[in-house]
Amino acid sequence: MRRPARVPPLPVRDGVGPARLRLQGGNVADEFARRFGADGLAKVRAGEVVDAAGAVVTPATELPPGAHVYLYRELPDEVAVPFDMPVLYRDDDIVVVDKPHFLATMPRGGHVAQTALVRLRRALDLPELSPAHRLDRLTAGVLLFTVRREVRGAYQTLFARGAVHKTYLARSSAQLNVELPLLVRSRIIKRRSQMQAFEEPGEPNAETLVESLGGGCYRLSPRTGRTHQLRVHMASLGLPIDNDPLYPRILDVAADDFSAPLRLVARRLQFEDPFTGELRSFVSSVEL
Repeated sequence: MRRPARVPPLPVRDGVGPARLRLQGGNVADEFARRFGADGLAKVRAGEVVDAAGAVVTPATELPPGAHVYLYRELPDEVAVPFDMPVLYRDDDIVVVDKPHFLATMPRGGHVAQTALVRLRRALDLPELSPAHRLDRLTAGVLLFTVRREVRGAYQTLFARGAVHKTYLARSSAQLNVELPLLVRSRIIKRRSQMQAFEEPGEPNAETLVESLGGGCYRLSPRTGRTHQLRVHMASLGLPIDNDPLYPRILDVAADDFSAPLRLVARRLQFEDPFTGELRSFVSSVEL
């Protein structure tokens, strides 16, 4: 059973939710000073940090190890992603968009305002909007968001249990030297400290059906959702996706270089709606 989603004690502000920080324990102001220097201490003194109950943390506040506090982060300077994100469908429960290449799904690291989630929250004035699944920053195509917290779990569960049929299109200029169609099964691991995911011996945790459509175009139907799964599997077949800066080798691409999008598109999402039972199907218009 899924645990109820934790509701942050601070609201979404300008499309961005508060950051949650796990404490080592003791005096909060002292810990902020140790970890973040004068700027961190200043946030505590200014009353910008609250505990899990929403109470303002003061310089005298003591909290136990493992306790969480919340605050609004300073937004990083970001290069604007110069592509539109059309809304394919919208109702009271979901919003489905055609995410462009180079736009992250949700805030992480140096990508905050330039993410699909924050852009949509701001544009549609939907502070509870949340992604039901994710697409890589470099992958374009169909992306589904839930509008209200009450329905979030039902749609996320569809993706978690593999009840959503996903179809991608990819292009590779490499010579085809394997017989297709082929169900690729392997064990893929992605470590936080490494940019690339990698395959290792062991029980497979990733499956992709790869089919050739001719002319260097391929239809990919993942049956699991490991990080970079399609990119790893295509590279393992000797068919690296065109313009991939990570597979088979890491390339240095400037943050403001949008000239060579990854030739991978989440073409179609299809599922049975968890509330109405209706068969829903959404198709991207992004071309390879």
